[in-house]
Amino acid sequence: MKKTSTLQKVLRFIGKYRFLVLLSTLFALVSVALTLWVPILIGDALDYIVDTGNVALDKIVPLLLRALIIVGVTAIINWIMAGFNNRMTYHVTRDLRNRAIEKIERLPLSYLDSHRSGDIVSRVIADVDTFGEGLLLGFTQLFTGLATIVGTLVFMLMIDWRIALVVFLLTPLSLFIARFIGSRTHKMFKKQSATKGEATSHIDEMIGNMQVVKAFAHEDEALAAFDDINKRLETCSLNATFYSSLVNPTTRFVNSMIYAAVALTGALSVVGGGGLSVGQLTCLLSYTNQYTKPFNEISGVITEFQNALACAGRVFELLETPDEIADSPDAITLEEAEGSFRLQDVAFSYSPERPLIEDLSLTVKPGERVAIVGPTGCGKTTVINLLMRFYDVNDGAISLDGVDLRKMTRQSLRKNIGMVLQETWLRAASVRDNIRMARPDASDEEVIAAAKASHAHSFIKRLPKGYDTVLGEGGEGLSQGQKQLLCITRVMLSLPPILILDEATSSIDTRTEIRIQKAFADMMKGRTTFIVAHRLSTIMNADTILVMRDGHVIEQGNHKTLLEKGGFYSELYHSQFAK
Repeated sequence: MKKTSTLQKVLRFIGKYRFLVLLSTLFALVSVALTLWVPILIGDALDYIVDTGNVALDKIVPLLLRALIIVGVTAIINWIMAGFNNRMTYHVTRDLRNRAIEKIERLPLSYLDSHRSGDIVSRVIADVDTFGEGLLLGFTQLFTGLATIVGTLVFMLMIDWRIALVVFLLTPLSLFIARFIGSRTHKMFKKQSATKGEATSHIDEMIGNMQVVKAFAHEDEALAAFDDINKRLETCSLNATFYSSLVNPTTRFVNSMIYAAVALTGALSVVGGGGLSVGQLTCLLSYTNQYTKPFNEISGVITEFQNALACAGRVFELLETPDEIADSPDAITLEEAEGSFRLQDVAFSYSPERPLIEDLSLTVKPGERVAIVGPTGCGKTTVINLLMRFYDVNDGAISLDGVDLRKMTRQSLRKNIGMVLQETWLRAASVRDNIRMARPDASDEEVIAAAKASHAHSFIKRLPKGYDTVLGEGGEGLSQGQKQLLCITRVMLSLPPILILDEATSSIDTRTEIRIQKAFADMMKGRTTFIVAHRLSTIMNADTILVMRDGHVIEQGNHKTLLEKGGFYSELYHSQFAK
């Protein structure tokens, strides 16, 4: 991504707060004007000191008091200006984060499946923070610096145009040096930001799966992998910091040479009767310092802004990722589904070079129970993803109640489907709120009834605060089986017309599973249900069993007919119940 395009996007974000920018600019101009007034007062005071013992105190004291008041007012103005800059900066970073979170919710699952979550988190948190710091530094120093450069140049021209011309011609050298170095550090900062995202992703994986890491004694390998990332981060950070740190000393060297040139030229003019007084020379030297200082600050801003733009570029890359294919303008809203499905010549693959599902056809009547079995990687969960429209088919069509899924809104489709996955997800909230995710308007009585139906009520009552117990991140403090029971309770609460159970009882003990199966039997009455299972004992009562292998349905029928057929299903069944 080009820096210019990134800068334009940043300016569009800032444009929303142009009023704050205008106020900040106005206060910067006033601050600079007052700051430039002080050297004039000090210079006039010096000119009143004619020689030893001949000091006009009656004229010097008012000038010094006026300078003191101006310094105090300038400090207050700078404080107010900093408030405007902070408000604008944090509004922009807030908007950027909100846009990023909204974007993540619109992204297709294919993007989230193919990108590490830690890297996405790093873009939304760390990169936006770095961008905000660079933006704040820019607004704090850029406007004031530019106004100072223009103001001091005007005042120096009024005092002595020849010295002003020397300063004007030589000082931009420091800015050119800063620009030259800054343009070459942008790629380094971009690489640094990307490596930070990689480190964040690795830490996220290790913390989230620490039990597995410890179980397989993988600590040394995990540390070695992080050490490799950390060394690469160290290398690119040192390179970026080293080359960017050259800016300050080089610009200071140039500015010191300019100051020395002004001091020497001015002193010769004072001694040789060139028209300059001691006070005017002092004023010129002060202006020279004030004129060159912004070049140092702006050069530092340029360096930081390279880093900020690199981070902003990563955030904009996320924001510009194509959204999930939008619902068609004439998409219908599914109110209450009957539950009849038809899959006709469906083909799908996650990547073109690796075909997965080919020529899948199936008809499901309302209220039927369809079980999908087969070895790992055969496409069972992929079929569920297609039914939920997490992915759209590459070829063929899937219809619900005679309507192609692509011709109805995703939200209305998913509201008609209750889904229980093998992988549980609970948020950091109370047990009651976690259950109510399925139906936010459900009463306490309905929540308790659903928990009793799923056999979760007994363990919930044993929690410290019952239904008001606040769970940790991911349901911390609960067993895997208890987490699964709460996820099942959600579906029990909403009772949609279509159910999808993807290894829904895989984390529950056998005794509880028997109870859950009875609850499921009641819940599935009159509802179309898709069941994905490895344990064949859980799907023997299904109306239709699809046996899949390598993306194809190789057998289809009920439990009895498939056993009599003596095919692949029969082999799976007897392998599980051989004893």
